[in-house]
Amino acid sequence: MEDVSHLLEIKAAPRAVFERLATHRHRVRFQVRTGSAWVPVTWGQFALQIRGVARWLIEHEVEAGDRIAIFAQNSVAWASAALGAQTAGAVFVPIYPASTPDQVAYILEHAECRFVFVAGAEQLARLDKARAKLTHAIEVVALEGASWPADAPIGSEASIRAASARDAAAPTLVDARLGAIDLDAPAQMLYTSGTSGNPKGVPLTHRNVGANGADWMQCNAPLLAEGDRDLLWLPMSHIFGFGELCIGNALGYETYLASPHDVLDLLPEVAPQVFFSVPAYWEKIARAIQAGPNTAEARSDALRRVTGGRLRFCLSGGAGLKVEIKELLHASGVLIIEGYGLTETSPTLTLNRPGAFRFDTVGKILPSVELKLADDGEILARGPNVFAGYFKDPGATAAAFTEDGWFCTGDIGRWTEDGFLQIIDRKKDILVTAGGKNIPPANIEARFVDDPVIERVVVYGDARPYLVAAIWVRADSELPAEEHQRLVAARVDDINKELARYESIKRHFIADGPLTVENGLLTSSLKLRRKAVYERLRDRFEALYA
Repeated sequence: MEDVSHLLEIKAAPRAVFERLATHRHRVRFQVRTGSAWVPVTWGQFALQIRGVARWLIEHEVEAGDRIAIFAQNSVAWASAALGAQTAGAVFVPIYPASTPDQVAYILEHAECRFVFVAGAEQLARLDKARAKLTHAIEVVALEGASWPADAPIGSEASIRAASARDAAAPTLVDARLGAIDLDAPAQMLYTSGTSGNPKGVPLTHRNVGANGADWMQCNAPLLAEGDRDLLWLPMSHIFGFGELCIGNALGYETYLASPHDVLDLLPEVAPQVFFSVPAYWEKIARAIQAGPNTAEARSDALRRVTGGRLRFCLSGGAGLKVEIKELLHASGVLIIEGYGLTETSPTLTLNRPGAFRFDTVGKILPSVELKLADDGEILARGPNVFAGYFKDPGATAAAFTEDGWFCTGDIGRWTEDGFLQIIDRKKDILVTAGGKNIPPANIEARFVDDPVIERVVVYGDARPYLVAAIWVRADSELPAEEHQRLVAARVDDINKELARYESIKRHFIADGPLTVENGLLTSSLKLRRKAVYERLRDRFEALYA
């Protein structure tokens, strides 16, 4: 068990890197894949980049509280830009790398960003289009050798290196700004993906995030170890991925950077002790170990082959992971820790723990958090990790809190007899049939998540006599269309047997075209935009009632 008492102090996130330098300056902080080789980046090099960004921003008249955007895929430079902005007292604003030009323009405009750090050919092209839509000037900083038209106002990787050299010669400018950070000032502002309308800016203070991190460390201490290896692929533009980065800074991890496309292939090679993921990847791992003989020993052996055999601390987040998957992996030798929270709560409210977990729940309340259920079952939260309100949106802020200051999560929950929280559904996603039955569609859809043929199910039926569904088959399935139809129909029949009569799917169709961020049917964190799907496919849904 790791002694985490020294990690419970609330402080600005960059300090975790700087405080490591006395012992870790020449040790490896990151491993970056270049071709087939791994290139190390030391703690000293990482700290130098962070301070270079801070120095460059200060020299360009960035003041405490100014917003600095980052629009790029994961990289050491991304992490340096975020922590460098914070070191300068600024607020970093991550933009999901798959965002469209309109989405980028909205965030840059709404957040009134002074600078945007960018890398990647696709991101550069989208940013070029986005900048044409802005009403205010924004300066661009190109990360990792990215190019930009010569007439554009721009900083560069070389600019940051030069600023690092100036800081090394005279560090007081950056030191003074870091020392002046107010823990109750915003540290980052993330935009909620939102299931309808424009995203909302969520400012989180250093104290919000620090208090949640201290709770998190305390609860997970039995599985934490100094100097572990992790394989980070989650987008740092989301709080889950950025949280993994900061945890690695606090615990001295050696982090191997991966992409969503190669992470599972790299797992056995890297053999990390730590792995954070969304449910889809845990489901793929589970399917891989189910492909062999159906014995406990064979599955444990398969799990070791697929993951490298050293996993100790595993988290699943972003959506609920099916109980059967957690049970299978636990029986094979890996405990998946799952919790619950929102961006607005920095993000965690509840957590299963190594010594206290129930796979049919999202865990128990964190030490500094208060939760209660409203009369309609909505989960209400209060604590030092809860944000103060949406940026420039007093109406949304007022709607998000009760009169006595509890944050309204929008999720419906219930308590088990032994104090664990269960999530029943999103408050606004409950379908009410013409027969007056209240049905959470996500509960039905979740029953299909581990199907080898079905990728996604969307249930429809508000104010209608019965439920119907749109079904997407997996893109990697090579079966003919008729076989898809037969297997999908059989699967729907099997699931219907598990449901109450009024919950059963009476009719369905196989949808054409994918659900993607780009076509507006998924949020940037790959959650379903239910209302958008209903509108896009309304005629096909309604035809099932003819």
